[in-house]
Amino acid sequence: MNIYRKKQWWKVFLLIGAIIIAFASLTYTNSLVKRLAKEESKKVQLVAEATKRLISESGDITFYHDIIIGNSTVPVILVDEGGNVITWRNLDSIKVLDNPGYLSSRLMEMKSKAKPIEIPVFDGEKQYIYFEHSILIDMLAYYPYMQLSVIGLFVVISYFAFSSSRNAEQNQVWVGMSKETAHQLGTPLSSLLGWVEYLKSTKVDSSIVEEISKDVSRLETVTDRFSKIGSDPKFENVSVKATMDNVIDYLRLRISDKIKIEIEGDEEYYLNLCVPLFEWVIENLTKNAVDAMGGNGDFLIRIKKIDQKLMIDFSDTGKGIPKNDFKKIFKPGFTSKKRGWGLGLSLVRRIIEDHHYGKIYVKSSEIGKGTVFRIEMPI
Repeated sequence: MNIYRKKQWWKVFLLIGAIIIAFASLTYTNSLVKRLAKEESKKVQLVAEATKRLISESGDITFYHDIIIGNSTVPVILVDEGGNVITWRNLDSIKVLDNPGYLSSRLMEMKSKAKPIEIPVFDGEKQYIYFEHSILIDMLAYYPYMQLSVIGLFVVISYFAFSSSRNAEQNQVWVGMSKETAHQLGTPLSSLLGWVEYLKSTKVDSSIVEEISKDVSRLETVTDRFSKIGSDPKFENVSVKATMDNVIDYLRLRISDKIKIEIEGDEEYYLNLCVPLFEWVIENLTKNAVDAMGGNGDFLIRIKKIDQKLMIDFSDTGKGIPKNDFKKIFKPGFTSKKRGWGLGLSLVRRIIEDHHYGKIYVKSSEIGKGTVFRIEMPI
């Protein structure tokens, strides 16, 4: 079961749902804004018509000036027949004072948006009111974007807070399980050590006893690894190649003899390593390579220094990794195997990057030809 892929699908579905909701909200609000702007324009035209009739009957032009002054939302500019600005309302007063061309540019904008209201005045002269939809309409138009931004920010913060809390809880569970596993292994391990000592005192072939001793020692190492999860690792300055040799020599006799394993790099490099954890990394990468090759192929470990970094390449002739999975394979729960938890490479990355301040990634891979993993360690 691939837990990681299931999580990815859920994230995609939630993202699509969020996009649909956001699109529906914006569409509805924009439709509402257009309707309000249209209604507002109709009302302005209605007021203008009523004003013209009132002026033609009474000759009083103060009424429509009162309308302009009393208006607190709709931006308007009143001009004479020559296009000269008489007065204005609901525009940026600072820009009007600082920028002589501001009123002219705003007037041109209003001319392009709607026909002016024609007002007859004395001696057959006319004045014109140019307008556009109110500031409230603009505020309403931007409101859904602001609302979605706030909701989006809240969701992002909540997601990271929840993920952090969940990861901390999962880490506590894994640490507890690891320490309990180490504790449970302790009893049979002690018994096995006793049996090994007994076999040494008998006439059993010494080579067999030696191999059993190696397996028991490996169990001790595994138990030690589990017991140290969640604790601060202890580092020591050791030879990288010697550490490699120790792990590979043990694994050689326990994997298919059709797999050829080589280590290139005779020069000794010393690094501060937590040996049990670093050996875990080598073991994981080796076993993954063996699985990828199906028990038949070549596995090469190359150690070299570039600048102030030690590069360790793990090359196999296995089935390869698709390019879009290069980063996913290090995620907890991701696996291409029918069986498995998908935790091996996740632990490898954690050991290299969090504890040893190095870096691990897929250097190259080709389907059907093999993969190269690279570890970069600061010297």
